[in-house]
Amino acid sequence: MNESDYTYSSIPNDVALKIASSLAVTDLSCLSCCSRVWRDLWGSDCLWEPLFKQRWPLLYEDVLKDPDFKGWRGFYIKQHKEMKDQADSVIKFVEKCLQSESIQVNDYLKAIECLKLTGFGFKDVQMLLLKPNLNVLLNLVGLHYCLNILKVPASDVMEALKSSNIKNRQICIKWWKLGRWFYGFRMRDEFHFRCLSLEDLASSKDDEDVLGVLQRGAIHEVLQVQISIVSSRSNAWA
Repeated sequence: MNESDYTYSSIPNDVALKIASSLAVTDLSCLSCCSRVWRDLWGSDCLWEPLFKQRWPLLYEDVLKDPDFKGWRGFYIKQHKEMKDQADSVIKFVEKCLQSESIQVNDYLKAIECLKLTGFGFKDVQMLLLKPNLNVLLNLVGLHYCLNILKVPASDVMEALKSSNIKNRQICIKWWKLGRWFYGFRMRDEFHFRCLSLEDLASSKDDEDVLGVLQRGAIHEVLQVQISIVSSRSNAWA
């Protein structure tokens, strides 16, 4: 088989587009270096629009209304850089709030709110927060955001945890609930303690709604919540 058999011109346009659309963005960049025709395809709006819509579904409709919009590839690259900067800000914020490898729930929820305000999509979280080199509490922020804000199916989140090799990383949750009333007297505040893997949280294997406790924070009967990295001492309490 000679070299001409591999040229883009021998592939129908719809097939070439199908091939390109199945690739990751980093692979697309490599593909654009193969030849001029592949580079032309790499710049095609019909390729980048669905990539943008898949990665940023919350922003897609707003982009369509933007009078200064000039093309999907350039906008995708610009948005990726902005998301990377925002992720770095969230990472620095969480690391700054850490106290002895733990974080208070209000700061934790602020980090999730920052992701929501910037329109983070599932792909953003996968690429920028579900990474083994980051603190597990940042992994937890990404997991919680995907499940509770983006409503990503648990099976998809579990697959992302698995592919990132972080599914077995563990966190510890402590929370205090307002004591119940019994014949006119309020009982002592209740203390709860759980150590769970990220996979357990995503699959709802825990017998208590830990993510629900994190979401409520100090609202209703939950008085205080503390989230920490699992240590040997934590395991002794579990």
